[in-house]
Amino acid sequence: MPAANKRQYMTLVMIKPTHYDDDGYPITWYKSIVPSNSLAALNGLAADCSRRKVLGDNVELVLEPFDECNSRIQPRKIIASIRARGGKALICMVGVQTNQFPRAVDLAKPFLEAGLPVALGGFHVAGCLSMLEQLPPEISSAMDMGISMFAGEAEEGRLDEVLLDAWNGSLRPLYSYMDDLPALNGEPIPKLPAEILALTHAGFSSFDLGRGCPFQCSFCTIINVQGRKSRFRTPEDLERIVRENARQGIRDFFITDDNLARNRHWEAFFNKLIELRLMEGLSVSLIIQVDTLCHKIPNFIEKARWAGVRRAFIGLENINPDNLLEAKKRQNKITDYREMLQKWSNYGVYTWAGYITGFPADTKESILRDVEIIKRELPVDILEFFFLTPLPGSEDHRDLVRAGQWMDPDLNKYDLHHRLTHHGRMSDAEWEEAYQAAWKSYYSDEHIETIARRHGASAERNPGKVVEFLTEFRIMYEVEGIHPLEGGIFRLKYRTDRRPDRQMEWPGLFHLKLAGQIIWKAWHYARYTLKALRIARKVKSDPRRFDYMDTAISVACDTEHDALEIFTETSGGAGAVEKKRAADRRREMFSPAVKRALSADG
Repeated sequence: MPAANKRQYMTLVMIKPTHYDDDGYPITWYKSIVPSNSLAALNGLAADCSRRKVLGDNVELVLEPFDECNSRIQPRKIIASIRARGGKALICMVGVQTNQFPRAVDLAKPFLEAGLPVALGGFHVAGCLSMLEQLPPEISSAMDMGISMFAGEAEEGRLDEVLLDAWNGSLRPLYSYMDDLPALNGEPIPKLPAEILALTHAGFSSFDLGRGCPFQCSFCTIINVQGRKSRFRTPEDLERIVRENARQGIRDFFITDDNLARNRHWEAFFNKLIELRLMEGLSVSLIIQVDTLCHKIPNFIEKARWAGVRRAFIGLENINPDNLLEAKKRQNKITDYREMLQKWSNYGVYTWAGYITGFPADTKESILRDVEIIKRELPVDILEFFFLTPLPGSEDHRDLVRAGQWMDPDLNKYDLHHRLTHHGRMSDAEWEEAYQAAWKSYYSDEHIETIARRHGASAERNPGKVVEFLTEFRIMYEVEGIHPLEGGIFRLKYRTDRRPDRQMEWPGLFHLKLAGQIIWKAWHYARYTLKALRIARKVKSDPRRFDYMDTAISVACDTEHDALEIFTETSGGAGAVEKKRAADRRREMFSPAVKRALSADG
């Protein structure tokens, strides 16, 4: 056989890096909670490149995806595998967020030392290129090491170009597609092999149906990385995603669109899923992300439930209108919160909301007061707390850079779980204390029981399930010491994987400490689990469980605007109520069709 026709190999190693905990060890689990859509998207594109033979008919493209959140990355073993197979390789650090950038660079070093090319892409690189006048030092330093940077999205043949350059030994220092965001319709779909998805809790996958967002929130990176002009997949793309995953036994999905309610094809998507369920019995279970105005879109929540939505993440962000305006979150109206949350609840969907601490009007006292108001007056199930964080790629970060304001230089902390700046009205200690107290207050025994009783008041809801969700979040924060979004099942630690700027511990000491941590955690896991079982049993066995009523689940009405603390205690509450009443008066002047359009638009 002529040498030119001999089969050759190109190994594409795709690594979604994790980040380090406060003790310098990578956060890796036996099973992680949240799947990586960036990894799924790139793997789907790479599989299409392999099918199309972009490197030539005699070149086999070998795909090796890894998610470090659930798999220990050992560069030495990966390098040995590449050497044993022969041929060339490209190592891609995929979907790298700011807090993962230091870990990604540390992982890249042994590959570079072995003479293997490395490319790195994700929100940190794209965000910095889109918003900063010059490259930050960490990106310049990584490029000086030989890491190629990729900014933008890899559809429409961009991955082909990178693979061909790597194959020919001519990988460029920078690939920037920030000025030319691709269409998504008809593009290869996000997909990971079943054996990779088995490493996530419940074995669920993810995909996106659209990218970009029309809103202008100053803390957001999506609008500057994925653009303000939304791009969409088609219902046919969605059907392919569901069918291909169903063939490997995957029917649970997280739809990663930042706001599915603003996807112009939402109804066609839901109709397609309803059709697959009714006509073929091909049902799915979905987690989606939406805004606080989605309940005003006719049939959105109803069809979401019929399509298989079980949990909805809502960017509540804050209940102080002054803070929302300061962050340019003008679309959030606190006067809609109760009605919106109650409607999701009425359709049996668990609500999951984010709450940001550290807006300009916040004080320690106001944060804790607002958390208590939420607990009493809003029927939200799971509430996640965050520090207001100037993420690279956001308007907030750009403005602080321009003003020369202090931000913590350790990128590993940019996970929304660490304080990174100073606050105008709180000391550093007060802000941190307020954040910690907010978690403990919301996830107290008493409030977990309150939420369980709200669910228990309906014969169609299972109070034990919501207690399970709340306890998982409580354990991640209080026992594991991390944000629940980074959680998983059974934490894995390896002595030699510690962050390079931390001293490696002696083997005996490390393993003794690790054993002690496992025992301590097991005790607290058991303690919180028993508490959860007692709460669930207490609510289920209460003969008057269906009579339960509190302010949060009482039917929303106009008179509550003068009585509830969410409207009377926050500095902008009264103004928000007056704006709503003025808007209602104006709507009365229009025809029914115009009223419906105005209502849907918020």
